[in-house]
Amino acid sequence: MDRFDRAILDVLAVDGRISVADLARKIGLTKSPTQARLRRLERDGTIRGYRALVDPIRLGRDHVAFAEVKLTDTREAALTAFNEAVLAIPEIEECHMIAGAFDYLLKVRTNSMAGYRTLLAERISTLPNVAQTSTYVAMQAVKEGGLDAG
Repeated sequence: MDRFDRAILDVLAVDGRISVADLARKIGLTKSPTQARLRRLERDGTIRGYRALVDPIRLGRDHVAFAEVKLTDTREAALTAFNEAVLAIPEIEECHMIAGAFDYLLKVRTNSMAGYRTLLAERISTLPNVAQTSTYVAMQAVKEGGLDAG
């Protein structure tokens, strides 16, 4: 990966809908080599896809909580079961395995504290091997998803 590949990635991180011609102009190459580089970055998995950044507040999902999760079992089968179950809960935006005093950190987005409380009781706490959870409620997003939160 050279400076042109990195420049392509930097531009696409800000504007994933930019035309190839505009992308080429921004990085200082012609359209053909820019398009070839772009296809290679997609093919080799460096660019995993494109998506719309949806405003969750406009969708009524403005309650953000972070949940620390401790498991009763951290052997590979238990971790796999937990990981697979987490993928089925759309309100869990992010799930990170943590090296520290707890096992996972979840970023959860719901419509309200009551909605979060229900999700925690009925879905998160019943995930495989969950022993304990601790919740931290976000008051404001300053930077989120690689972009400032406005």
